[in-house]
Amino acid sequence: MAPSRSRPSAVDPDASMSDAPGPSAGRPDAMDVDETPDFSDSDTNPNTTASSIAGDYPVDGRRKRAEANQLRRSIFGRKHDALGESKEDDSIRRFRYLLGLTDLFRHFIETNPNPKIREIIHEIDRQNEEEEAKKKKKGVRQGGAATSRARRTEAEEDAELLKDERHGGSAETVFRESPGFIKGTMRDYQVAGLNWLISLHENGISGILADEMGLGKTLQTISFLGYLRHIMGINGPHLVLVPKSTLDNWRREFERWTPDVNVLVLQGAKDERHVLINERLVDDGFDVCITSYEMVLREKSHLKKFAWEYIIIDEAHRIKNEESSLAQVIRLFNSRNRLLITGTPLQNNLHELWALLNFLLPDVFGDSDAFDQWFSGQGQDQEKVVEQLHRVLRPFLLRRVKADVEKSLLPKREVNLYIGMSDMQVKWYQKILEKDIDAVNGAGGKRESKTRLLNIVMQLRKCCNHPYLFEGAEPGPPYTTDEHLVYNSGKMALLDRLLKKMQRQGSRVLIFSQMSRLLDILEDYCVFREYKYCRIDGGTAHEDRIAAIDDYNKEGSDKFIFLLTTRAGGLGINLTSADIVVLYDSDWNPQADLQAMDRAHRIGQTKQVVVYRFVTENAIEEKVLERAAQKLRLDQLVIQQGRAHPGAKGPAGKDELLSMIQHGAEKVFQSKGADKGTELNDDDIEEILSKGEARTKELNAKYEKLGIDDLQKFSSESAYEWNGENFSGKKKEIGLTWINPAKRERKEQSYSVDKFYRQAIYGTTKAEPKPKAPRAPKQIPVHDYQFYPPRLRELQDRETAFYRKEIGYKVPLPDGDDDNMSEREAERALDQQEIDTAVPLTEEEQEEKQKLSLQGFGDWNRRDYQQFINASARHGRHDYDRIAEEIDSKTPADIKAYAKVFWQRYVEVADYTKSLGVIEAGEERLRKTEHQRKMLRKKLQQYRVPLQQMKINYSVSTTNKKVYTEEEDRFLLVLLDKHGIDSEGIFERIRDEIRESPLFRFDWFFLSRTPVEISRRCTTLLTTIVKEFEDIHPAKSNGVNGKGKREPEDEENDDDSVLGMAPAKKKSKSGVKNKALDNVKGTSKVNSAAPSSRASSVASTNSASGSKSKSKGKKK
Repeated sequence: MAPSRSRPSAVDPDASMSDAPGPSAGRPDAMDVDETPDFSDSDTNPNTTASSIAGDYPVDGRRKRAEANQLRRSIFGRKHDALGESKEDDSIRRFRYLLGLTDLFRHFIETNPNPKIREIIHEIDRQNEEEEAKKKKKGVRQGGAATSRARRTEAEEDAELLKDERHGGSAETVFRESPGFIKGTMRDYQVAGLNWLISLHENGISGILADEMGLGKTLQTISFLGYLRHIMGINGPHLVLVPKSTLDNWRREFERWTPDVNVLVLQGAKDERHVLINERLVDDGFDVCITSYEMVLREKSHLKKFAWEYIIIDEAHRIKNEESSLAQVIRLFNSRNRLLITGTPLQNNLHELWALLNFLLPDVFGDSDAFDQWFSGQGQDQEKVVEQLHRVLRPFLLRRVKADVEKSLLPKREVNLYIGMSDMQVKWYQKILEKDIDAVNGAGGKRESKTRLLNIVMQLRKCCNHPYLFEGAEPGPPYTTDEHLVYNSGKMALLDRLLKKMQRQGSRVLIFSQMSRLLDILEDYCVFREYKYCRIDGGTAHEDRIAAIDDYNKEGSDKFIFLLTTRAGGLGINLTSADIVVLYDSDWNPQADLQAMDRAHRIGQTKQVVVYRFVTENAIEEKVLERAAQKLRLDQLVIQQGRAHPGAKGPAGKDELLSMIQHGAEKVFQSKGADKGTELNDDDIEEILSKGEARTKELNAKYEKLGIDDLQKFSSESAYEWNGENFSGKKKEIGLTWINPAKRERKEQSYSVDKFYRQAIYGTTKAEPKPKAPRAPKQIPVHDYQFYPPRLRELQDRETAFYRKEIGYKVPLPDGDDDNMSEREAERALDQQEIDTAVPLTEEEQEEKQKLSLQGFGDWNRRDYQQFINASARHGRHDYDRIAEEIDSKTPADIKAYAKVFWQRYVEVADYTKSLGVIEAGEERLRKTEHQRKMLRKKLQQYRVPLQQMKINYSVSTTNKKVYTEEEDRFLLVLLDKHGIDSEGIFERIRDEIRESPLFRFDWFFLSRTPVEISRRCTTLLTTIVKEFEDIHPAKSNGVNGKGKREPEDEENDDDSVLGMAPAKKKSKSGVKNKALDNVKGTSKVNSAAPSSRASSVASTNSASGSKSKSKGKKK
């Protein structure tokens, strides 16, 4: 039986995923009602089809739509203004609450350069001081003695009671049982999670719901939105961003728990989304909008218009990189609060945690460097670090694990099963190492790259899974599905026995792998063993995913196995009908494996879940597992207890990859692998299970003893320790003793005599990079585009110089050649003299510095500046309203103030000539477009029915290779004027109207034009119209100059010809003549009565009647 997988391919479709960039937002359609001419002739001929051909709308209809759009924009504007005012109140309430918890937040808030935030802090301090003064004043008797109890007067008590009644009191809403607006019953810990979300809302704080996977984070979020709707009267709008695979699940959960909530799922093809946006989205016809990450990138121009109440992101680790497209786009949206949902808040390092907190509260966590420095500068006291992390993250993050809250759910049992390689695997493993022996020995030249090591690691991991993943490894052709599929892989042999055991005991199994091509092999195996199965990988369509999950979970399902890729099948899937999870290989990120496990280990599971992780013994997979255990220990220390990780442990480094490759290599070459056809018996399986449990406990115990500092210092050196033996001393010996390379590899040599003696004298130690010069703490970052007063930079430079003097900083020698050593020495002496003679700022200068810091545009960043330049080019430098629409969180007043200063001081900005060039080029395009629009309008106003009566004065060069009829050109010009020549998507709309018009139903040429070709033709026609009215050179009005050569301007606009025919150039006076040009000029000897092209059917510009009767010439 032939296997179903594709044999030759070696590409894994799940290997890489990237965000597709969304389209940029365009300008709104230009609309001019007053100058629109009447395109219909209904007064004289009411039955004509001119109106239907033109496809225009009555002036009243256009005016109504314009008024509706204007009304919609004003409504959006008022909502944004109201949201802005409420966010200021929320900021005061939020800062007061956070500062009341711990003064740590003052450190982070004060690093924010925004002067408004500093004013809020000063105001809070002033109010607190006044309250303290009042309390002290009331607590002192007239005799001067302090009393511990001050009696209120009747008037004071009445005033306090009135205040409570007016503001509704200060008590927070607390639910003790499942609320009535939820159609079902919530568990106690889910009600507690709802109360936590409510407390965040009442204190104006955004948060992270980081419960372990399977505890019902979706239900808690839906119940909170129900609370906002039914208790607070806030219906929305709310935006929920989820992975594409969970869209349907979120919709179902809303229908199940709160069916009265109006949910809009923004997903589908472009046409479907267009209908949803126009009919429901822009008219606020929804309470909650659920969409995927990809749709946010594509429809950001529409979603950005809303003033959202809540933005909720499921699987929020997608925005852990603040430089990603999704993270940048989602920060453009305006919202009152934000909520992140994730089961894995920590994946790599502290900076990623800061990225999440910055998205939630940018006014508190605005500076990543300050955040990193604060926790890295706490010395060696790891208990103090964890304590500080607790205090900072406690208000924002709720993290609970199943073992603590879900008593009815049995804990999952994890067992690492260690299995050897088959004989074929050993041979392929050795072949991979021999191929790159120099890299394996660590003896490569300087050109050695991390990419090469990563490729070796990937190939070795494929070999550990199954040798048939390599092209040419599987015996054949003919290819057969037989026992060789099992015994040629150690893991497959173990899986075969394990599945038989699980089927006998009535279990159902989930099998996860990173490689979709391995799932192809497992599919063949399931067919061979006659196991019923389902499958989901990265290429499975959304509808097929839902069908497969429903088929597996339905009552009485006969499906025994579910095959899934770790990344594609690890999110948004509930498979509690299975109780056995097999991790065929381990993911680099252990959180991905945890997500895979929790597809079965979640609420609703009635059996104990057992997770079997396959690990190839004495091979690279042992090191991968060890690294995963290290990262999980970090998660346990700082997420379960303290929620952060002070050491950045990102992707594996070059040395660590090398140690992974070298691990177990010697044993691999001493082993012959399992004999062909060897079959494991039940005793072997039980022995493997018992050994796996023992080694799993040993691995866990190894890392349970380590603290944060130990893990932070964990380097590639410790990776050489395994089974009590240290291999670090054998690093340079490995390779030459256990492998015989096929040929000698010449090491990279350097033949420089100077370099040889330099190395002989000074050694080959690499110079350490020079540290950055220290700067004074708490200085305002001054950028040229923020236009701070120059005096501020001068004061800060002096302050920095004195700070360097205080710490005894010595200026290093500038980089350069030895030839100009004296110049470099002089430069260093000048810099050092400036530091040595520095004096501190006086009190007057400190006050001056404080005042100057408020005079710049500190809330403008580089992105705002770039958007200002681009928007000024698109709309003109004085159109402040439309510029403000393209710059986030900036009002027209802000734009006007910034523009005034910019045009006075733009020379202070680096590369200002480039920015000016962009703006001036854009304004020139605007002027040209406006001139063309006026000329076109002037042309159309000359005729009562332009679609039938308009005459186009073609130039000779245009007529020479013209393939459009005059009737088609008139149609294009009428539609250009109707829609506006610079409106967005105009050429797509013209194409659609051409196809809908009955006039051209049999005109294949015109019907088959693309928007690009229509655009080129319209450009040519507009140039013709403009030239007609300008009439700069009357003698050359037909497009030919006195010497018979074409005008250059015509040549630029003649690329609309589909056939690509251009007039032949004259080689000499006696050379080949241009017959087409002679025909137009009337010099051809052959009579042109029989037209050979569409152009010849168009009459000359002086004959008005000919253009009507002969416009339907034969197309080329």
